[in-house]
Amino acid sequence: MQNHFELFNLPARFDVDATALDAAYRDVQGQVHPDRFVNAGDAEKRVAMQWATRANEAYQTLKNPQKRARYLVELNGVDLQTESNTAMPMDFLMQQMEWREALGDARAAKDEAALDALDEQVKRARKAQLLEVGRQLDALDYAAAGQTVRALMFLDKFGEELHHAFSAIEA
Repeated sequence: MQNHFELFNLPARFDVDATALDAAYRDVQGQVHPDRFVNAGDAEKRVAMQWATRANEAYQTLKNPQKRARYLVELNGVDLQTESNTAMPMDFLMQQMEWREALGDARAAKDEAALDALDEQVKRARKAQLLEVGRQLDALDYAAAGQTVRALMFLDKFGEELHHAFSAIEA
């Protein structure tokens, strides 16, 4: 079975040409879209639907930098153990604790400016982690990239909590 990169005839690397990805996706979707199989038999319709679903999933994975990095790491044999392995570097954990405390304080005070400042910090950290994971993947250091992907997952989860805090203040 082809991997996502092969499906779209793209090189398996972190840096993806978004225009080429979009064009390849439209091409694959054009070939397997269920509308093209209206007069086909049930089996052909089912296969077309499976291919369309697979193309959608592959596109969403490759389009998102964190999902793309995770996919590349797993494609290269690294098990991220996201459910069981929560070990992270001490400095990263300390930063998470500081942010959580700041989030709690900002939430309690309904301080939108503090939430904005925290949001900027998290965005900068995420951007730095994405640059780092790109370097690691380019260097074929999949184990290190796996650790960075896990850090990105933490940052994304915290970012979601931060956005919920914004919503709670605005409500």
